[in-house]
Amino acid sequence: MSKQQNISILDKVNFPSDMKDLTIEDLETLCADLRTFIIDELSHNPGHFGSSLGTVELTVALHYVYNTPYDRIVWDVGHQAYSHKILTGRKDRFHTNRQFGGLSGFPNPDESEYDSFIAGHASNSISAALGMAVASALKKENRHVVAVIGDGSMTGGLAYEALNNASSQPNDILIILNDNDMAIDDNVGGMRDYLVKMTTSPTYNRVRNDVYQKFKRGNLITDKGKNFILRFNNSLKALLTKQQNLFEGFNIRYFGPVDGHDLRSLIRILQNIKDMKGPKILHIHTIKGKGFKPAEVSATVWHAPGKFDKETGERIIVRSKNQPQLFQDVFGHTLLELAEKDSRIVGITPAMPSGSSMNIMMKEIPERTFDVGIAEAHAVTYSAGLAKEGLIPFCNIYSSFMQRAYDQVIHDVALQRLHVIMCLDRAGLVGEDGPTHHGAFDLAFMRCVPHLTIASPYNEHYLRHLMYTAVYGNDGPFVIRYPRGQGVLVDWECEMKILEIGKGRKLKEGKDMAVLTIGPIGNTATEAIVTLEQQGYSIAHYDMIFLKPIDTSLLKEVAQKFDRIMTIENGVVDGGLGSAVLEYLSENGYANKEVIRVGLPDEFVTHGSIKALNKLCCLDAVGLAGRMQTVLDKNKQEETKQEQEEIYKQKI
Repeated sequence: MSKQQNISILDKVNFPSDMKDLTIEDLETLCADLRTFIIDELSHNPGHFGSSLGTVELTVALHYVYNTPYDRIVWDVGHQAYSHKILTGRKDRFHTNRQFGGLSGFPNPDESEYDSFIAGHASNSISAALGMAVASALKKENRHVVAVIGDGSMTGGLAYEALNNASSQPNDILIILNDNDMAIDDNVGGMRDYLVKMTTSPTYNRVRNDVYQKFKRGNLITDKGKNFILRFNNSLKALLTKQQNLFEGFNIRYFGPVDGHDLRSLIRILQNIKDMKGPKILHIHTIKGKGFKPAEVSATVWHAPGKFDKETGERIIVRSKNQPQLFQDVFGHTLLELAEKDSRIVGITPAMPSGSSMNIMMKEIPERTFDVGIAEAHAVTYSAGLAKEGLIPFCNIYSSFMQRAYDQVIHDVALQRLHVIMCLDRAGLVGEDGPTHHGAFDLAFMRCVPHLTIASPYNEHYLRHLMYTAVYGNDGPFVIRYPRGQGVLVDWECEMKILEIGKGRKLKEGKDMAVLTIGPIGNTATEAIVTLEQQGYSIAHYDMIFLKPIDTSLLKEVAQKFDRIMTIENGVVDGGLGSAVLEYLSENGYANKEVIRVGLPDEFVTHGSIKALNKLCCLDAVGLAGRMQTVLDKNKQEETKQEQEEIYKQKI
């Protein structure tokens, strides 16, 4: 077939309703079309690649069998949902995916009625779908609810909490476990396939139900005995396959595993189990990157590969050797450097060894580096256990994902003053992943927790200093937050030193206004200040370094010298640095000072490039300079007015 013929079916499909009259052959062609479309689009507009290629057949089967959007499909995360977006009215806009003003990279109910639930963080699909299914049962609606969850997301504790609850509520939920890691055992593959065909067939389930009803009418079994029947059925399957099944231990009917790329079988199985009563799990096996060989071979690299040549599979990486390192890489190299000299240091990450660059230590010292899966809460408490026995854990978690472990930070780490070093990568605006991933809240929600030390480095040298200080200048819980992307120093290596905890530094003198910053955004503020000083303004700049404990001697100096103070942070304004400064001024007799707090607005910031989002939030150099100038000009006008009034009084 020519390329034009290959995309002919997709050209005709704009919504799931357009698929209902297609033949199986047409649907198989549609799957090929979708892969061609995704490969072409993502080659020049990067996104989550491998996962979406792996779920093409599943997506087509779901929208063919179910009546969406009335029937609900709840995706776990959204990496696997690009085919879903393309088939639900967004094909013509897919070229805007993850771009500012364009489609979100994840399912989002605000974007489409086909997106039944937000899907940015892992492991929430079963809980959400169970709630929907129970609501449908209570409202006596004939609505089907399907949760699609990957094997990675199944490592999250929330998924198991939902499974535990699923069999105790009135619901007909279908959970599809998309397993793209564990292979199907060839030795029992034929038997499993036979059992799937048998246990999902209408005949088998009709007979099974008839037998159950006859036992019940003969008073041989009560409603309380349903779990016994289910356990007996599960035991029979376990006997035949010679394997135990976790899901059947939850008293949830299990089917599979089956080939997730066999469209005909998927459609047949979904049709057969669609109207079965009670919670069910269909276990499918898929291949990440299916249909694009480089992605099939190297799933990790091709999870989100950036731009690439779709013909050769070569990734297009544009980066000069003389550019600054990524903050995450500075962390990774520094961690290895520290760990090589101190056997007490260990590394923990929840499924992000590459994203956090902890893979650098993992390669050299694998026995002291732990990937615990998508389980942030466990990562923190596991780190606490390590610290309790004298080790020094560096627990690296993306800022937005640390929200999932807040109770563990408080109860398991801070309350016991354990020496856990929590490094929050992707703090602040993260770009194309959008509101589910922006590290907007960590300064605010960490600041109120007792015993925590909270800091953010101005540049790569200070990241190294803070990591060193967290180990050797501190014996309690320590939080270091830093952003996604490159730093500012080409020569990032330096001799590490212990910083005095709770002490900031004055970067420059000034007389018109004081600017207080924390973290790398201080470099942007420096750029803005340089621009304004070229126009004759005089602005002092202080790098706070520590949010907690905050440098009160520095704040006292600022309060005594300046009437106008601006705080700048790459986090929400409410509760962060600006709030801490206001609290100090109010409690120490300086409430008359004019304080302008600059940071992220009290709303969920959209997706787009970091550059575009900083401009949107006025956190780029131009925006910060504009904010500073507005304050300075307003006060200059007031001062001029007061001078004129004084001159007038003298004249009369």
